[in-house]
Amino acid sequence: MNGTGAGGVRKRAAMWGAGIGLVLVAVSLFNARMSDTGPGAETKKEDSQVQPPVAGRRPHTVEWHGERVEDPWFWLREKSDPEVIRYLEAENAYLKASTVAEEEFGDRLYAEMLGRIQQTDLTVPLLRGRHAYYSRTEEGRQYAIHCRKASGVDGEMTDGSVEEVLLDLNQLAEGHSYLGLGGFEISDDGNRLLYSTDTTGFRQYTLYVKDLVTGVTGGALAERVTSLEWARDGRTVFYVTEDPVTKRSNQLWRLRLGAGPAQLLMEEPDELFSLGISRTKDREWLICSSHSTDTWGQWMLKASDVDGSFREVLPKEKGHKYDLEHRDGLLFIRTNRDAKNFRLVTAPVSEPGRWTELVGHRPDVLVEGIEVFRDHLVVQEQREALTRLRIHDRRSNTWIEVTFPEPAYSAGATGTPEIGSPAFRLVYQSMATPAGVYDCNLSDGSLRLLKRTPVLGGYDPADHVTERRWVTARDGVRIPISILYKKGVALDGTAPCFLYGYGSYGIGMDAGFSIARLSLVDRGMVYVIAHIRGGNELGEAWHDDGMLMKKKNTFHDFIDCAEWLIQNRISAPDRLVIEGGSAGGLLMGAAVNLRPDLFRAVHLAVPFVDVMNTMMDADLPLTVGEYLEWGDPNTREAFDYMRSYSPYDNLRRGAYPAMLVTTSLNDSQVMYWEPAKYVAKLRTLKTDDRPLLLKCNMGAGHGGASGRYDRLKEVGFEYAWMLSQVGIRK
Repeated sequence: MNGTGAGGVRKRAAMWGAGIGLVLVAVSLFNARMSDTGPGAETKKEDSQVQPPVAGRRPHTVEWHGERVEDPWFWLREKSDPEVIRYLEAENAYLKASTVAEEEFGDRLYAEMLGRIQQTDLTVPLLRGRHAYYSRTEEGRQYAIHCRKASGVDGEMTDGSVEEVLLDLNQLAEGHSYLGLGGFEISDDGNRLLYSTDTTGFRQYTLYVKDLVTGVTGGALAERVTSLEWARDGRTVFYVTEDPVTKRSNQLWRLRLGAGPAQLLMEEPDELFSLGISRTKDREWLICSSHSTDTWGQWMLKASDVDGSFREVLPKEKGHKYDLEHRDGLLFIRTNRDAKNFRLVTAPVSEPGRWTELVGHRPDVLVEGIEVFRDHLVVQEQREALTRLRIHDRRSNTWIEVTFPEPAYSAGATGTPEIGSPAFRLVYQSMATPAGVYDCNLSDGSLRLLKRTPVLGGYDPADHVTERRWVTARDGVRIPISILYKKGVALDGTAPCFLYGYGSYGIGMDAGFSIARLSLVDRGMVYVIAHIRGGNELGEAWHDDGMLMKKKNTFHDFIDCAEWLIQNRISAPDRLVIEGGSAGGLLMGAAVNLRPDLFRAVHLAVPFVDVMNTMMDADLPLTVGEYLEWGDPNTREAFDYMRSYSPYDNLRRGAYPAMLVTTSLNDSQVMYWEPAKYVAKLRTLKTDDRPLLLKCNMGAGHGGASGRYDRLKEVGFEYAWMLSQVGIRK
């Protein structure tokens, strides 16, 4: 698979050469066909012998707030139109013809990345009931194999215990170009597996039950399933389904296996809210949650009461967000009432409104989550863009903090199924240190390393430097950034730099490890994560200050971080490449529109760039529920503000950085037509001769290819393209 050796390289080059003529013919025929698709169709002249496809213009007018808006590329959203598919295929052909060298470089990077990965491997087993559960991978196979073995009284797998394969995703993927695993839940008695899969990339999951005694999997139980749980009896299933148009999770169902059709238990009518089903750690209660951006509700049902009705825990109240856990008749409620960054209270199950505070509110600490154990409680917190884990002993009413050694890192509890466990499982890593799986002793906080992700080829973390630095934004706010580079790299403005950002939905970016990233930093590139407003790295206010009518803070922060890197001679504009995906792709588009001179190249991955067309269409998946994050454009003030930064609507004639725009045909989060329209429009406006490329995976969804080798190959090409833009081609 590595394709090493001179013979292998020659063969690959020959294959590329044989294909280029066909690619050029495909692009040429498409341009000839599209030149007559409507008025205003253009042909862009470039110095290169390979011409990009031209998406012809078709008249389309919408009226927004009394204004008529023309969008001649609106037709690209018609997925069923054969001309749309031909256009996307022509873009892929143009990309292939334009990036022969980058593709070959990407193949070498792929082989290099793969050479660092232990391809046949297994996860650390996790005890639940009578078994230890784990997953493993085999060299040459794309997907994980989920397994279990019988465990002893100490939780370790017994010698000679036979492996039981629960689910081999490679078998399920046969005949499909894509496979995604959704839910995966074992019944309390260990005899049945409830799981869901998607074979398109559209995140449309089908529900199945496998009998682990007989090994037989039944037919599909339900479609469009977004969350799932067992009742205690191991025969009753609770699951949530989504609306077929908007993809909002809006209905909760109960199904008794072999006893007739499913029963609808709850329907969420408010388009701002989505339902989910889960179960408390002690397995005593089923929890149905209803979430919007700013308001959460919770309903409870005894897991043993399969015929019962869910009861609301606390009345749903605008602006109140809370979730809960349970132990010995006591609810542990994480709430933001009178606590911007959340606090933790307890209450009897019989009186959920009678609170006793356990962890008070602190303006500089975000309470992210909790995990309950028989005599202990683990609280995960965020402070100054770093995770803290604290252990509470209920017998002594004392606290222990788990400490970590590096200035910038990623850490977090990963979930320990057994409430009586003497230790909890966590993962620690940094940008220089590969991920380590630890058991943390609940009594004294000591850590026992169980496994560190192997990095083959003699990797030494000591050869790399990771730092946490702070950038002062234009409004005086301090922004944390995480930096990784190889020792010996001169920080004098000559080094190439890769700047990554996201900044939306209150999702923070951790400073974690990446094997693939080593192919960047080992070539002298400085890798930087900008923890900009819109995430949650500095608490809930950090999210608030990068959403709705403050969204532009996200873009300004990213630009200010880029300027700081240049001013401090970590990089230079002609050496700076940037990347962001999804909402981070919106960030890329907005930043490039504001400061096209600041960046050498940009990768916009599945980018949310056509903001107005998407947010003005309530029938599209996710749109209405997003009003609380971006604003409701049906109001004039929000409309004007969103339109002022929407990347597609603010493209202007002028020079732009080199651009690689990647998307997937079956993306349900950001429809393929957003990046397709963006590229088509920009081609008519850019005045420079830098590359503008669109790459569409014709058989995947929001995360790209689902197979581990296929996805790594995509990353290899993306990294090769970005390295090439700053003159690194080997």
